[in-house]
Amino acid sequence: KGELRMQGLTFDDAGMYQCIAENMHGVIYANAELKIVASPPTFELNPMKKKILAAKGGRVIIECKPKAAPKPKFSWSKGTELLVNGSRIRIWDDGSLEIINVTKLDEGRYTCFAENNRGKANSTGVLEMTEATRITLAPLNVDVTVGENATMQCIASHDPTLDLTFIWSLNGFVIDFEKEHEHYERNVMV
Repeated sequence: KGELRMQGLTFDDAGMYQCIAENMHGVIYANAELKIVASPPTFELNPMKKKILAAKGGRVIIECKPKAAPKPKFSWSKGTELLVNGSRIRIWDDGSLEIINVTKLDEGRYTCFAENNRGKANSTGVLEMTEATRITLAPLNVDVTVGENATMQCIASHDPTLDLTFIWSLNGFVIDFEKEHEHYERNVMV
């Protein structure tokens, strides 16, 4: 195949590499630069969100994405408590923290720690719980004669600190009320 494989790279392996392919008709060259990157973890470019919202009884994923080379090892804490994988909490390989069946007790300050052979860093965010959004009156099936009008209702309850948006779709495609205003009309009741 003409492959060059290197294992256990060091800074001495950095440089310009050249592949030469030849046969009875001639010679052709191709060049590539190999850069060796190594850096301690840093959250400067991608800090954790300062405020993370999670719906009561739902699932939340808190991302931890520092820049680091080689890939860091991750650990998490809630306040001063070190977190470990369990039935409701899981630390993913990419550093994200997943919590399922969120309760009021899960609220608090979460810190992600990242460490590699070049150094360590951490970033913190606060998890707040919101009431889950629920459909309290779902649209009902409607039979109408061709040419008549049909009305469908959808009512939902939601956390008062959050905005609520209703999105209607037909057969999986979102209805654009501006483009299809002659056919569809949306009435929002408060």
